Amino acid sequence: MATSLPANSSPQTITDFCEQVNPSVLLEMKRTRPYPEMCRVQESWVAKSEKVVLLWLAARTPQWIGPDHLTALGLAAQIGAGVCYALTPRNEYALFGVIACLVLNWLGDSLDGSLARARQQLRPRYGFYLDHMVDSFGALALMGGLALSGCMHPGLATGLLLVFLLLSIQSYLATYALGEFRLSFWRFGPTELRILLVVGNLALFWKPQVQFLGAHYRLFDVGGAIGLAGMTLILIFFTAQNTARLYREERIGK
Repeated sequence: MATSLPANSSPQTITDFCEQVNPSVLLEMKRTRPYPEMCRVQESWVAKSEKVVLLWLAARTPQWIGPDHLTALGLAAQIGAGVCYALTPRNEYALFGVIACLVLNWLGDSLDGSLARARQQLRPRYGFYLDHMVDSFGALALMGGLALSGCMHPGLATGLLLVFLLLSIQSYLATYALGEFRLSFWRFGPTELRILLVVGNLALFWKPQVQFLGAHYRLFDVGGAIGLAGMTLILIFFTAQNTARLYREERIGK
């Protein structure tokens, strides 16, 4: 049964409802600011080169273009990529449309934050929430289009979407619980995945099927299965690692 609060009581947070097992841990949690500065972890293969390019582009972006415009461009481009995949059974040249949309998606999704930082227009909570909701809707559109393309088994496309969303949930929870927002896993980030997808589309146009263990399979079925296995392994590894870290940091009775 819900209990009412006194009129003069202060707003309650999640820590107020925690079981009082270790008061020292709860006291430390309450001393933390509601929205602490997060540590961005970006260790992908192309991160350094990409940062140079993005700073160069941010310095030359017209003033009438703002970060929100770029975020909208990134979402529209990812939806466009999904539409192009869905059109592939009718016209295989739609694969080149996918590549163009992926480039525009990289531009919008990667440059919006760099532009905000360059112009000192940071809105951390707004940007964090909007960017990652946009990523979720964009992933749904992309994988939905891929499932309709005939290039990949719909079950594999659905599996990739589900594991992507689980990885996203893991990342957001780690951001809140650890103050660490990881943009890459094992040197792979969004840009590397886009590059792999571009290369895969070019290969798919010329050779849609590959031979593996004496049988013929769709190229994207093989690539999707490898990607699904890799993402699942990453999900399990980082979930276990973060759980162990939090257990050590909040050990009862320490």
